[in-house]
Amino acid sequence: MRMLFALDRQDYAGCTHVRRRDSARAVIIRGGSVAMVYSRKYDYYKFPGGGLEPGESPVEALRRETMEESGLRIIPASIREYGFVHRIQKSMTDETACWVQDNYYYLCDAEEAVLSQKLDSYEEEEGYTLVFADPMTVIRTNRRPKQTPYDPVMFEREARVLECLMQENYL
Repeated sequence: MRMLFALDRQDYAGCTHVRRRDSARAVIIRGGSVAMVYSRKYDYYKFPGGGLEPGESPVEALRRETMEESGLRIIPASIREYGFVHRIQKSMTDETACWVQDNYYYLCDAEEAVLSQKLDSYEEEEGYTLVFADPMTVIRTNRRPKQTPYDPVMFEREARVLECLMQENYL
């Protein structure tokens, strides 16, 4: 899979070990809008998907996480690689750790029916909601400063992936 871009803070010189958790994310486009999970609590958007469990392939994580977060069931035959974003920086929770993550993005289609979400408690508290959003609205929203417990790199990553999709005429 091709690398779309890297997000490298170069702030990890003193780190003594690496923490890694790769993720897989769904790019589902319908009529010029893109499926996103919206956090009502913190006002940001993210592509449906999440972290790979031990022994799980990116495609398995893609299907599981997309269903859990959004209620969308991906059509397996529609899955095709888009690209990945490589992220590396000092951990926000451990000064001695370097955080490394490859975020794999897949173009895919989903069944029309939206099923029930299976959210973790923090996702429920944030009010995760499936929306089909205008890409420019997502980009503008994710680039507005906000108070969240998350590193703003996550919001910028999603905005930049949308810009790549727009530049390549997917959106």
